Amino acid sequence: MVPGAKIQTQCKKLSAYQGMALGGAIMNLVDMNIVDRRLKSIAEEMGIVLMKTSYSTIFNEGRDFTCGVADDSCELVASADFQPAQVGGMPLVVASIIKEISLSEMDEGDVIIHNDPFRGGMHTPEHTLIKPIFFEGEFFGFSVAIGHIAEVGGMVPGGFPGEATEVYQEGLRVPPVKIQEKGRDVEPVWKIMLANHRTPRQNHGDFRALISAVNRGESRIIDLIREYGPDQYREICNDLKDYAERRMRAEITSIPDGIYSFEDYMEDDGVTDQAYKIAVDLYVSQDKIVADFSRTDDQSPGPINAVLSVAWSATYNAILHLTDPQIPRNSGAFRPIKIVAPPGKLVNADFPAACVGGNTETHIRICHTVVGALAQAIPERAFAPDGGTHSNFLFGATDERTGNYAVCYDFTGAGWGGRPVADGHNATNCVNGNSRMNPVEVFETRFPWRIESFGLIPGSGGDGEYRGGLGMKKVLTCLSDHMEVSFMSDRQKIAPWGIQGGGKGQNGSVLIRRKSSQDFVTACEDSNKTSASKFNRIGFRKGDQISISSPGGGGYGDPKDRSAERRARDQDEGWVSVHQTS
Repeated sequence: MVPGAKIQTQCKKLSAYQGMALGGAIMNLVDMNIVDRRLKSIAEEMGIVLMKTSYSTIFNEGRDFTCGVADDSCELVASADFQPAQVGGMPLVVASIIKEISLSEMDEGDVIIHNDPFRGGMHTPEHTLIKPIFFEGEFFGFSVAIGHIAEVGGMVPGGFPGEATEVYQEGLRVPPVKIQEKGRDVEPVWKIMLANHRTPRQNHGDFRALISAVNRGESRIIDLIREYGPDQYREICNDLKDYAERRMRAEITSIPDGIYSFEDYMEDDGVTDQAYKIAVDLYVSQDKIVADFSRTDDQSPGPINAVLSVAWSATYNAILHLTDPQIPRNSGAFRPIKIVAPPGKLVNADFPAACVGGNTETHIRICHTVVGALAQAIPERAFAPDGGTHSNFLFGATDERTGNYAVCYDFTGAGWGGRPVADGHNATNCVNGNSRMNPVEVFETRFPWRIESFGLIPGSGGDGEYRGGLGMKKVLTCLSDHMEVSFMSDRQKIAPWGIQGGGKGQNGSVLIRRKSSQDFVTACEDSNKTSASKFNRIGFRKGDQISISSPGGGGYGDPKDRSAERRARDQDEGWVSVHQTS
């Protein structure tokens, strides 16, 4: 391409939208794009504030949060690139909050908190904080922050009971309430919340960090309104949503009309030893998509159920991965996408179902199922599934080095699936997350464990023209005599599938070795658990070990088409086992 041709092409593409009338006026693309970038930058700055002021490793190392801005229609107008699982669910969370606390009940300085999955939330650890934004007495929207609080009470430290049978066992549910009113703490709310958490000091710091984030968002948005003026700011927010909708509709139009169906499975639910089907029938018609999950299995007894906001978010997540990444991530982009999820299904569980694994584990499977369906229509854009689990490792114990009770929610990166143009990434957080793993030095300093080994698993990625990424294995030794361990994962029985002839990724595992034994065994063998991948409160003592292996990603394309150059690099880097190099 000649110099400047790419820029000219982009300008022509933008000019195609510039002449469109929106609300009786011509869209001002220059100001709109500047404000779009400013809004996204504000959301990112909110996240940086949250990360830098938080107490727990899930925030300051893992970055398990996201931040965004809603307008005066209470619709999402911008979000930062932190946690994809939370972006698509944010519009429903905000809408659910204002359904219970009306705008007329909100004042400057109020901050509202909410985490109830059956009131529009996602799962119990996920806490949403919103702060209304007022300028010269007028309401202009919300500053929004959603974060995974590492310890929320319930039946196990860390709030991820792999054997839970009802939501009451998964931690304290907080309906939409004001945690600050007119800038002052609502003390009874703080007391109730912190009295139900095992780590009140850590949680207090994390909630303050979330409040700091929405405060920063509020101040930056007010600066933006002052700069552009109230009327133009409102107009640009509306234009941004309309523009995102038009861009998304144009993307959907490029997908051939038809009905595309796909099925995938959660291997068990921690309570029963049976697989649960997630099925989607995807209807593509002109510029609209309807994702119908009616054929999905009924909700399970265990904690893998998803609530409606998760089904929405996972479907949006899949489609955003397969469409133009330059489309603004706001409510307008979601308008052409409709989700059908009948109540009582695994993807829209009825109260009081256990559902803590829905947003973390089942979200991934919903997303992959939608990608699998669309792969039949647009194989040149689709990708093989990643390892499909975060290998959620939860524990709590009194740290004898400090005398303090320590709780941690830790995860391990998995292999990403091969793509039409490249291999999958190694040891990366799954499709619904964008989190980082805890560094060994931080983990050993903060918690009573010693990490004996931590590295890639050669050969764990599915073979193909483009290989699936590698999973990871880490072995840890317990340094406390009073450790409680829980775990929630998947893909230990049903491997990540390949696409376009690619091979399956390798399954993951979690194994236990007692100090008095030479062998690693499953939780079923060690503690008579129903599931090897989802279990509660197994006691550990000093010298006991746990081995966590995450799955590899699926391969893309026929392995016979993989180039000799790539085969040679696989061998040189030690990414494949001996039998895969031939």
